[in-house]
Amino acid sequence: MSKTETPMALAGLKVLDLTRLLPGAFCSQMLADLGADVIKIEQPDGGDYNRTFPPIYKQESGSFLLLNRNKQSITIDLKTPGGKEIFRRMARDADVLLEGFRPGVMDRLGLSYDSLSQENPGLVYCAISGYGQTGPDRLKPGHDMNYMAEAGALQLFGKAGGAPMVPGLSIADVGGGSLMATTGIMAALLSRSVTRRGQFVDVSMFDGCISWLALHGAEYLFAGIEPRGGERPFIGQAPCYNVYTCSDGKHLALGLIEQHFWHRFCDAMDLADLKAEQWPADDAADQQFARLRAIFATQSRDTWVEKLASADIPVGPVLSMEEAFAAPHAQHREMLLSVEHPVEGTIPQLGFPVKYSHTPCSIRSAPPLLGEHTDQILSALGYRTEDIAAFRETGAI
Repeated sequence: MSKTETPMALAGLKVLDLTRLLPGAFCSQMLADLGADVIKIEQPDGGDYNRTFPPIYKQESGSFLLLNRNKQSITIDLKTPGGKEIFRRMARDADVLLEGFRPGVMDRLGLSYDSLSQENPGLVYCAISGYGQTGPDRLKPGHDMNYMAEAGALQLFGKAGGAPMVPGLSIADVGGGSLMATTGIMAALLSRSVTRRGQFVDVSMFDGCISWLALHGAEYLFAGIEPRGGERPFIGQAPCYNVYTCSDGKHLALGLIEQHFWHRFCDAMDLADLKAEQWPADDAADQQFARLRAIFATQSRDTWVEKLASADIPVGPVLSMEEAFAAPHAQHREMLLSVEHPVEGTIPQLGFPVKYSHTPCSIRSAPPLLGEHTDQILSALGYRTEDIAAFRETGAI
């Protein structure tokens, strides 16, 4: 991800980002890392809510600093006539517009896809919402856990016979929202290269979460089985695919799906009698669990990992974030980088997860201060100094 003179994959693409919090910010940062010119449009009175979300580093939120590099920031109040004028002028030559409001908000502002596409037919307009632009639940409020709960996904997390657990990752927000929006935008841009027309891209985090159920959904759709946490093989029921506590109190993750890996594990652990019992159920599963737990409790995590990894068995240590970020492989893959921020100083950044042979991604600028580029952007749009002063006087910016 080092800087390069080679044009980046999305160089020259203009993106207007109206979103707040996680789903839209992660999507637009991916586009920005790929070379797009992303302008973050924020309310003058505080901007993106994520700027104040804990933990605060010096003045900015840590999560904001990890989600908004390579972007510019302009403050615009879209409820004012001046703000609407500025935004419409920006949208005339934009390639992508990304918004995350509830359905109907942009219509009420007079900034809907139908309205903006009349002046810019090539505009790809992506709306990320909880439940989508249509349907009986379209106006419901919600967050990551709500979408997962209603998509049938939350029940996959937890222990057998217990209540569902709150997942540790924002699966619906990122997997169902950010990544689906990025895919949808890319596909719409590819289509535009042929048709010369943009389109409206409707991304529902609820829909996206359902689409991630291909593995576990098959159990219900093809076998009539309701998969619940701790009760099915790949969500905690199977001893061969589980987490074990070692003598030092640390944990390892054992992921033995293929039969040849199970047999190799049994040989390495002197458990030849278990070769025919990779997927036990009920009491047999309990007995196998007890046996494996007792064995793993006899030595440290790293000792077991070294022994099993040397036999080419899918096993890994359950690392803390400190360990994960410092791990040689993560360092080699450049998944922890840094950038200089004008207020925060040298700040860490998570690396881009896709590597390109000819158009590598780069961190070109730090996350922007609120409204940092307002005057610069307005000047580039053709507004004079006195025009900008007038907008500021009326509260449009």
